[in-house]
Amino acid sequence: MNLIAQYADWIYLVAAVLFILTLKGLSSPTGAIAGNRYGMVGMALAVLVTLVIAPSPNFALIVLAMVAGAAVGLYRAKTVPMTQMPETVALMHSLVGLAAVLIALAAVHNGDQHHSTVQRVELFIGCFIGGITFTASVVAWGKLSAKLAAKPLKGGWVKPVQIGLALGMLGFGGHYFITESLTSFWVMTAFSVVLGYFLIAPIGGGDMPVVVSMLNSYSGWAAAGIGFTLNNSVLIIAGSLVGSSGAILSYIMCKAMNRSLMNVIFGGGMGGDEAAGAAGDAVQKAYKSGSADDAAFMMSNADSVVIVPGYGLAVSRAQHALQEYANALTEKGVKVRYAIHPVAGRMPGHMNVLLAEAEVPYEQVQEMEEINSDFSNTDVVLVIGANDVVNPAALKDKQSPIYGMPILEAHKARTVIVVKRSMSAGYAGLDNELFYLDKTMMVFGDAKKVVEDMLKAVAH
Repeated sequence: MNLIAQYADWIYLVAAVLFILTLKGLSSPTGAIAGNRYGMVGMALAVLVTLVIAPSPNFALIVLAMVAGAAVGLYRAKTVPMTQMPETVALMHSLVGLAAVLIALAAVHNGDQHHSTVQRVELFIGCFIGGITFTASVVAWGKLSAKLAAKPLKGGWVKPVQIGLALGMLGFGGHYFITESLTSFWVMTAFSVVLGYFLIAPIGGGDMPVVVSMLNSYSGWAAAGIGFTLNNSVLIIAGSLVGSSGAILSYIMCKAMNRSLMNVIFGGGMGGDEAAGAAGDAVQKAYKSGSADDAAFMMSNADSVVIVPGYGLAVSRAQHALQEYANALTEKGVKVRYAIHPVAGRMPGHMNVLLAEAEVPYEQVQEMEEINSDFSNTDVVLVIGANDVVNPAALKDKQSPIYGMPILEAHKARTVIVVKRSMSAGYAGLDNELFYLDKTMMVFGDAKKVVEDMLKAVAH
C-alpha cells in the first residue's frame, strides 16, 4: 500500500491516459468495446489509489456505498430496454450533479478547514454547475420518460425568470466568496437548483437529443468541480474530458439540426407545439398505402435497399427482426445498408447502439454525410420509425421550424416505403410531405409485426 501511495501521481497519470483512450475508442463502433474496457481499468486504478492516499477513510461505509451502487447499476444495465436508455442516461447525469452539490456543501461546512480564494471560487463553480445539472437532468428524465409534460414551458415571463435566477445565483455566490457566509452559499445552491428546472422546462421534445448531450457536458464539468474541491487531479482530468467532449458533441448535434447551441441552452424550441397544431388543422392529403407483402416484394426485387431507422424501431424492439430481414434480402443478392442521422432517436448514438445490439455489421451502417449522395441511385428506401430526419420541408419550406436542418435525403430514392403506426406527426410535431409523394408507399402497423410479416413473405 505504501508503494501505491508513493507512486500515486504516476498511477493517476496512467488512469488519465486510459480515460483519453476510452474517448478515442468510443468515437467508433469498432473501438467501443475496447474503449469501455480502458475506462473500467482507469477508474479501478483511480479508485484504488484514492482509497490508499485518503486520510482515515471509513472503509466500511465506502464499501457499502460501492456495493449498493454497483448492485443498482448492474440491475439497471441488465433490465433497461433500449427505449428507456435516453432517460436512464439523463438520470445518471443527475446523480453526478447531486454528488457535486453534496461534496461542495460538505466542504463549506467543514469547520476545521479555511478555504483560500481559489478554493472558494472552485466551490462556487462546482456547486452551481452541479445544482443546475441535477435539476436539469431530472426534468430531462421526466420529459423523456413521459413522467412530465413534454411540451415546452412558454410565456414572456420565462426569460426574465431565467435571468433573475442567474443573477441571484451569481450575487449570492459572490457574497459567499467575499464573506464565506454559509447562508449565502445555501441560497446560491437553491437558486442554481431552481435555475436548472427553468433552463430545461422551456425546451421542446425535438431538442431532447441535444439536451442529453449538453447535460453530459454539464455532468463532466460538475465532476471536474468535485475534483478541485477534493484536490484530486485524476477527477479533474476525467471531468474535463467528459465536459469538453460533451460540449463538442452538443455543437455537432446543433449543427446537424441547424440550431444555435445558445438557443437550445436558454430554451429556444423548434416550435413543435405550434407546428403540431398547424399539422392537426391541415387538410388531409392523399397518400398511397400497401401491405407488408407489397413492401417485401418491392425490396426483394431491388438491387439496393437503404434502411432509415428511428425511435419507432426502438419502441417496438424490432431491431433483431429487421436485421434478420436484412440478411434474407442480402442472401437474395440485394445490397442492404443502414442510414443514420446524427439526431435519430432520443440521444446521440441511439440508433447505432440499437443496431449494434442486433449485431448489424458495422460496414453496413453509414452516417448521413456518407450516404446522402447515394440516395438518388438507391432503388428502395425503407423508413422505419423515423419521421423528422427525412422530412423534405427542412430543405424546401422556409417557414418550417426545421428549415435548414440537414436530413437524410430519402425522397431522392426511386421508391420509398414508410412503416408507421399512423399518419401522426413526428416528435417535432410536423407533418411530413415525404409521406404524400407518388413514389412513397405507407405501411401501417407496429414496426416489429410489419418486419416479421415482410420476413415471412421473403421466405416463401
